[in-house]
Amino acid sequence: MKSRITIGRRQAVALGAAAALGLTLAACNPDNGSGGGDADTTSAEGGDGGDRGTITLGYIPSWTDGLSTAYLLEAKLEEAGYTVEHEELNEAGVLYTALAQGDVDIYPSAWPEVTHASYMTEYGDQIDDLATYYDNAKLTFAVPEYSEITSIEQLPDHVDALGGQIVGIEPGAGLTEVTQNSVIPTYGLDAAGFSLTTSSTSAMLAELEGAIAAEEEIVVTLWRPFWANASYPVRDLEDPEGALGESEGLHFLATGGFAEEFPEVAEWIGEIHLDDEQYGALESSVVNDNPDDPAAGVAAWLEQYPDVVGSLEG
Repeated sequence: MKSRITIGRRQAVALGAAAALGLTLAACNPDNGSGGGDADTTSAEGGDGGDRGTITLGYIPSWTDGLSTAYLLEAKLEEAGYTVEHEELNEAGVLYTALAQGDVDIYPSAWPEVTHASYMTEYGDQIDDLATYYDNAKLTFAVPEYSEITSIEQLPDHVDALGGQIVGIEPGAGLTEVTQNSVIPTYGLDAAGFSLTTSSTSAMLAELEGAIAAEEEIVVTLWRPFWANASYPVRDLEDPEGALGESEGLHFLATGGFAEEFPEVAEWIGEIHLDDEQYGALESSVVNDNPDDPAAGVAAWLEQYPDVVGSLEG
């Protein structure tokens, strides 16, 4: 399996910085690579064999909104004659850095309005915002349905039952930042004896599954839309102080200059919009029905919803 970094198409990235970034990349799907050729060899005007250009999609695979939309874009872009490559990363900060430097062309499901606002402050002038494809994303704290806890403000009363632990996800996630800098101080959770445990989304879900199996108390950081809300018997906690922020849109973000280099792709992406039913069906098909083959999940969804995203004009 191989990980690939695209260098030099839009910006001259120092080799040392590129090497450091490469250490953070997860192995990409070998079925989607182009054999490691530099993206400079193709362009929006088309390359050898009728290839219309190479587009690299970057995402964190455990954040399944990005996984699902990456394979959705791949299906339609390859149908239209583009070569698509995947870069699987493990931290939001690394992903935004790669996007800003041009090592990744598109981040297919970003949260720039609230959750990733700090990254947009840092990198926004190097990023093209192509479209908002979903309108009602939100961050949450959740507990099992059998829990008596109904609100974040009640957590201090249950610190012993919860072991003083809030189970979180990746350290660099926007949800982690909001939890540490907003939720915990707003509700006095640190003073009550709570600490936030971070590792990964998969580790958080394993903790959640284990607690539910044992009918133990647990509080985890979650978000909507996310398949786990339907797969596990969990309930969002009320957030009367609004510390988790308002609902926000999910965006397709691209590296700066992408819309000029691939105007037909940017225009097509700008027309994509999914409602709750359509998005829920997409993620369920990818994550639950086809967990080992995201492309098959997307293919099944496209059969069910053939007209939702349309086709990219040849």
